[in-house]
Amino acid sequence: MSSEMTEDRLVQETTANYFRDELGWESVYAYDTEVFGEDGTLGRKSEREIYLVRYLRKAIEKFNPGLPETVYETAVKQIIEVTVARSTLQVNREKYEMFRNGVLVSFRDANGEKKEPRLKIFDFANPANNHFLVVREMWVAQTPYRRRPDIIGFVNGIPLLFIELKNIHKDIRRAYEENLKDYKDTISHIFDSNAFILLSNGDGAKVGSITSKYEHFNDWKRLAEEDKGVVDLETLLKGMCSKNNFMDIFENFILFDESYGKTIKILARNHQYLGVNRAI
Repeated sequence: MSSEMTEDRLVQETTANYFRDELGWESVYAYDTEVFGEDGTLGRKSEREIYLVRYLRKAIEKFNPGLPETVYETAVKQIIEVTVARSTLQVNREKYEMFRNGVLVSFRDANGEKKEPRLKIFDFANPANNHFLVVREMWVAQTPYRRRPDIIGFVNGIPLLFIELKNIHKDIRRAYEENLKDYKDTISHIFDSNAFILLSNGDGAKVGSITSKYEHFNDWKRLAEEDKGVVDLETLLKGMCSKNNFMDIFENFILFDESYGKTIKILARNHQYLGVNRAI
């Protein structure tokens, strides 16, 4: 293995370990070790699957108890289905609305009465009640391509966080230009449910959305407004990926803006997040 590859993987491992040891996420290393099947490593049937249905189904049942099995099956199908005719951004927006508002299902109860509840997918009020998992180097396939993203962050089995890492000697821009663009072209479905994207070289770090150009990927310098501020990966991870902050940002600090004649997905910047929460 080349020294460059070793350094890349060291950054990955260090980052994944931080999620596990400091932020309380579970962590799995999947490169060529993943066992497929319902009882396998992640519960995936194949590399084409980007949702971890095992965790998703469990969360839906947990948050919406006492419903018929067919209702849970219908909810899962709605969440994971993709309409090819829509762009990634269109699908992402539809999924986001579903995630915040709940997935609408229809069934008849024991008395024959029609019910149309919205089932919770996430527990926003109690972030720790959700299941958080980071997976390193999981193979993702989308015909005719096959790619292995550095780290994907799943909440309740849904891939909300995408992390591309370079070793410390490389400019972060290379993570965007050389890798992220390729992933968006070749395995675009991994971004259907994405909340935000993190780019880092193990030292500095930037965050943006699926529509962000590189210049719109921003630093996360402070954990509180009175902090002096420092640009590094640890500050960003603490500020955005602690369970409480992650769910807060996901629920309340993402906007789809059409004011410029086309839709763009906007993620609140560090000072906006801190300022709004301080005011509230």
